[in-house]
Amino acid sequence: MWSWVLHRITGVAIFFFLLVHVLDSALLLVSPEVYNAVIGAYKTPIMGIGELGLVGAIVYHAFNGLRIIVVDFVPGGTRIQKLLFWIVIGIWVVVMAGFAFIHLQNVFGH
Repeated sequence: MWSWVLHRITGVAIFFFLLVHVLDSALLLVSPEVYNAVIGAYKTPIMGIGELGLVGAIVYHAFNGLRIIVVDFVPGGTRIQKLLFWIVIGIWVVVMAGFAFIHLQNVFGH
């Protein structure tokens, strides 16, 4: 149940990020000055934490998508779907811990 909910939430979050990304990139055609101002706003620590959340969503969505493929196409995959969910969570924690350590150093300049 929770894997399904998280997969949908992360999918919607990634979609909205891509929408905003396309729109702010389109600002370059309208006004380079406005584009530079928007990009400047993205360099704040709050946005750095938001980037951490975005990467977390992408990583979970990707690993859970692989889990869904295994559950759907591997014989007996449905019997181990809960185990696979916890494996996804474990891998996600390890990957995000490594990323967060490096990324937050860059965000806060240490």
